[in-house]
Amino acid sequence: QLQLVESGGGLVQPGGSLRLSCAASGFTLDYYAINWFRQAPGKEREGVSCISSTGRSTNSANSVKGRFTISRDNAKNTVYLQMNSLKPEDTGVYYCAAARLCTLNGNTMNYWGEGTLVTVSS
Repeated sequence: QLQLVESGGGLVQPGGSLRLSCAASGFTLDYYAINWFRQAPGKEREGVSCISSTGRSTNSANSVKGRFTISRDNAKNTVYLQMNSLKPEDTGVYYCAAARLCTLNGNTMNYWGEGTLVTVSS
């Protein structure tokens, strides 16, 4: 069964850090770009950050640039999203998705995980 599984979410205070992981099972991530999305309560899903299949290219939303870093370890079939200087507006369910390209466009994804909840609150 082809699956993406996110982990690492939780409750963190403003200014804190979390590292999310996106692990694949049933297929290899080597040929896929991985895109992270988030959806806050009552808001539309938005693209956060993505990384190409080789890891040579990344892209991030302006709202997270300088705070979030995406990386991948193809040997572990896992992609990471390091989130620093977290703000309350970063709260939401974070999803990883696999696609051919790093697009941050939810309509072009091939596989989705079920999400992990990140809550930034004091």
